[in-house]
Amino acid sequence: MSANLTDAKILIVEDEPQINRLIELVLISGGYYKIKKAYDGLEALEIINNNKPDLVLLDVMLPGLDGFSLCKKIKTNPELKSIQVIMLTARKMEEDILKGFESGAVDYISKPFSNKILLARVKAHLEVSGVNCSNKIYKNIVLDNMKKTVRIDEQQIDLTNFEFKILNTFMSNVGIVFSRAQLLQNLRGEDSFEISERAVDVQIVNLRRKLGDLGEYIETVRGVGYKLKEYD
Repeated sequence: MSANLTDAKILIVEDEPQINRLIELVLISGGYYKIKKAYDGLEALEIINNNKPDLVLLDVMLPGLDGFSLCKKIKTNPELKSIQVIMLTARKMEEDILKGFESGAVDYISKPFSNKILLARVKAHLEVSGVNCSNKIYKNIVLDNMKKTVRIDEQQIDLTNFEFKILNTFMSNVGIVFSRAQLLQNLRGEDSFEISERAVDVQIVNLRRKLGDLGEYIETVRGVGYKLKEYD
């Protein structure tokens, strides 16, 4: 793991002290050391405002300010919206998962969680949010962040800037589902112009077509969004 990832600032927001400490130990075992902890939503919000983290591991059920509400506050603040939020929840209901994505979370992990899965998700989201200029490879697809090119079996594929950003997001987070709203933020970037969620569907259709047979690995997750299929 590259040093810039382990230098990332991570905030754990979990009201159960034992679980909070367990998550901290898992992160430390993964090489992360810039870790802060909060035990309720209001305490977490104060820490976020004073010492902006790169990623927040956020429990849903919190005293003072619940996880969904805190996530919305983060994502509606222009100074904080770049923070990656992963929801931690014992709930597995589809409605709760969707609510987390609608609040702006990039992912969710159900408790009890696997330590390896937790570290893998943290690493994946820090990579996609940070400056990572290394090549990414998925099956026969090679994406070069420096040259902004995509090749399949040495043949260059002409993608629009939006299509490139979406593919880059997928290849940095294989198997992770992204809602249309999250992908839409990629299309908007830092600009304020309006793009409808329908535009995301159009970009996905075009991207699949340009990838040929490999386009089928971009899967539609009904009611949620899209993901790049994990390796068979």
